[in-house]
Amino acid sequence: MIKIQPVQLSGLTLAALLAGYMNTTSAEEKPALGRTVLLENKVELPSKNINAKTTRITFPPAFKTPEHTHEGPGPRYVTKGKLKVNEGGKTHIYSAGDVFWESGELMTVENIGKGPAELIIFELAPAE
Repeated sequence: MIKIQPVQLSGLTLAALLAGYMNTTSAEEKPALGRTVLLENKVELPSKNINAKTTRITFPPAFKTPEHTHEGPGPRYVTKGKLKVNEGGKTHIYSAGDVFWESGELMTVENIGKGPAELIIFELAPAE
């Protein structure tokens, strides 16, 4: 005949199990706010009056912009697709979810994905 011995939990093991259960339960009841810094850049503003602008740009498949600049530098956020950005002689590929800093130098942007691409531009320019 086989005897099964009862398992004894130490106070520390029991406390750890209960803490894990309690954390799971409270997390389900009160979801926490998530916060992640995607990009940070110190900016020297050209004047104390700045026009902050947010623009959504949609690129059809295979579309490439001519060389251009924007009114001001700022963060750019790719929400859809895949873009090749050539700025200041350097080329980078960005996909949905990527954030990058545009300096305001001469640039081109090309949609190299299979479908449309979308870019959100946050621009900081002197107010007129």
